[in-house]
Amino acid sequence: MHIVQIVPVVGTGSGIPGAVHHLGAALASLGHTVETFTAEHGRRRPRRSFRRSFPYRVARAWRTVEFSLWGTRRAKRFLAERPGARSICHDAMMAGEIYVDHGVLAASMQAHGDLARRRLRNPLLTFIDLRDRRRYRGHLHRAIVTLTGAELGVLEHHYGRVAPPVRVIPHGVDLVRYRPADDSERAAARARLGLDDEDRVALFIGHELERKGVLLAVDALTSAPTVLLLVVGGHAESIERVRTHAHHRGVADRVLFVGPQYELPPYFAAADMFVFPSAYESFGLVITEALASGVPVIATPVGCAPEIVVDGENGYLVDRDAAHLGDRMERIAATDIDIWRDRCRTSVEHLTWTAAAEQYVALLTELTPTPSEVIV
Repeated sequence: MHIVQIVPVVGTGSGIPGAVHHLGAALASLGHTVETFTAEHGRRRPRRSFRRSFPYRVARAWRTVEFSLWGTRRAKRFLAERPGARSICHDAMMAGEIYVDHGVLAASMQAHGDLARRRLRNPLLTFIDLRDRRRYRGHLHRAIVTLTGAELGVLEHHYGRVAPPVRVIPHGVDLVRYRPADDSERAAARARLGLDDEDRVALFIGHELERKGVLLAVDALTSAPTVLLLVVGGHAESIERVRTHAHHRGVADRVLFVGPQYELPPYFAAADMFVFPSAYESFGLVITEALASGVPVIATPVGCAPEIVVDGENGYLVDRDAAHLGDRMERIAATDIDIWRDRCRTSVEHLTWTAAAEQYVALLTELTPTPSEVIV
C-alpha cells in the first residue's frame, strides 16, 4: 500500500511531528511505501530568540491559516499526482481519507479558563473552531481517528454529532528508547542532577506548564513533605512564574527546574514517580513513556490515563486536588521503586507503534476510495 501522511511539519521529537515520524517508520517496517506531505518544505526555522517575539507569534498565527487553506490545496494536488495512494491527515490541512484528532484546541483553551474571553482576544481561535466544525460535522474525511475512547465525547461536546465514522487507535510508545533503567543508569542520572539516594523524586514533563498542572503539583508538595519535584519543560517566563509560586507556597527548595529537554530517558531514570495532573489531553504520550520506563504514574483522568493507569498497580488516578495528589505522591515515596517497575512496564507493552500502524492499515483497507478521491 502507498500511504501519504499529511502534516505541517514532521520530526523525531515529541508531539504531532514525533507521532507522524514513528507511525511512518512503523508503516514502512510493515512493507508499505510511505511519503509525507509537509507544508514546511523550503522554510527555514527561525532563530530561538525570534520564536519568542510578538512578530513571530503573529507570523505563526498566519501560518495556521495558510496551512489550513493554501496548504489544503497543495496537499490535494500532491495526492492527485499519486492516484493510487491512501492518505492520513494529522493536523491543519483539510485533505486526506483519515483525519487523526491529536487534540481539540477549544478543549485545551477551556482548560486554561474563560474560553469566551480568549476567543475575543484571539480571532485565530474562532477560525480554528469554524475549520474544525466543518471537519467533524462534514465529509471532508472518510473517517476520524481518536486516540482514546473518551475523546469522542470531547468532540461531540464542542462540535455536536461527528459525521464521519470514528475509530479509536491509541498511539504507540517507543519501547526501545523508553525502558526501565538499571541501577548504574539510575545512579548516574541522579548524580548529574545532584540528587542523593534518599531523595524521593516526582518528575513532571510538559511544555505548557500551567495547563498541564505543574502549579497543582507544586501545591501538592505541602502534603508530600518527603518529595522533591523535578520539572522538565516550559520556557523562561512560565518557569519564573512557577518558581515564584513555589516560593510563596514555601516549597521552593524542593522544586528543581531543568527547562526543555530532548533526551527524556535520563529524567525517567532519575525519578521515583511521574506526576501529570493535566486539565486536558487527547492522549498524553508522556504517561506511556513513563510507564514504559518502569515509573509509576499519578495522573488526573484525562487522555489515556483512565484506560491505562490502575490504582496501586502502576500508579494512581487522582482528582485535580493538591491534597489528593500529595497523598498519592507520599504513598509512592514510602515504597521501593523496584516493586513498581515490572508492573508499569507490562501495562504498556501492548502499545507498540507497529500495532498502531496495523490498525491504520486495516482502517484504510476498509475505506475503499471513491472515484473522486482517486483523481482529485
